[in-house]
Amino acid sequence: MKKHIPNTITCCNLISGCIATYFAFTGDAQLALLFIVIGAMFDFFDGMVARLLHVSSPIGKELDSLADNITFGFAPSAIVFDYLCTFHIHWPVLPFLAFIMAAFSALRLAKFNLDERQALGFIGLPTPANALFWGSLIVGLGSTISTIPHAEWIILCGTFISCWLLISEIPMFALKFKTWGWKGNEIKYIFILSCIPLLLFLGVSGLAAIIAWYIILSIITSRINKTN
Repeated sequence: MKKHIPNTITCCNLISGCIATYFAFTGDAQLALLFIVIGAMFDFFDGMVARLLHVSSPIGKELDSLADNITFGFAPSAIVFDYLCTFHIHWPVLPFLAFIMAAFSALRLAKFNLDERQALGFIGLPTPANALFWGSLIVGLGSTISTIPHAEWIILCGTFISCWLLISEIPMFALKFKTWGWKGNEIKYIFILSCIPLLLFLGVSGLAAIIAWYIILSIITSRINKTN
């Protein structure tokens, strides 16, 4: 019985992604973001529970990737798609380009399953981080961004950049702790502590700022490690 618990949690992640996609298509980006966050919580706990119960399996790994592509690939793509549809665009195909992000998210997840370098960190932007960035950006700053001239093209360019980040070879740290001491965890603690004021002062859009800061900090850390 216990071997089915992690997969059940993973399926809850997938269902959360389906609900998020529904709300995205109905124009409710706020609820879509909420269910992406709920999906992220399920995604966090399914692997932890599998390790605690010693019931990790190949099918669980594949199911996790399938669920993640719905919650963190298709759902944020749907949010961006719906947002682009609010603009008076002369080229009707343009909003559909948002779904390229779902394809690159799938590539990212397939790469993660085969890449043995990503046991303690990530190579490229994790799909949950990408999903939270786009969801919080549009929920928190969507109305402000829409007042910028040619904002739809800025959003589209940002989408392409995030697609590149998903499959890039940029090392990015993971919030995994072998020990709780400061030594060896400096970057992780700096990141966690800096997230607090960003959320307090920026609210929902603070999530987007946190993801941007995570990318920048990962790049800085990677370059420092290369020089040492």
